[in-house]
Amino acid sequence: MSGILQLAFWMLVIACVAFAPLAYFIYQYIAKKGEPFGDTEPHADSASPLLETVESLINSVKGLVIKKS
Repeated sequence: MSGILQLAFWMLVIACVAFAPLAYFIYQYIAKKGEPFGDTEPHADSASPLLETVESLINSVKGLVIKKS
């Protein structure tokens, strides 16, 4: 009988550890009134230096490909 109780105890411990991140996320979601990550822009309308660099790189590669054709 002690083996079954030990198994049940360890299963409970493992379940608590496994679902702790989910519980923390739910807690943060409730604490901030439905905004778990703060104020985010849904469509990424703001300019980003990384996006501008990638866009210029893509345009330069397109220019090279068009010139070779």
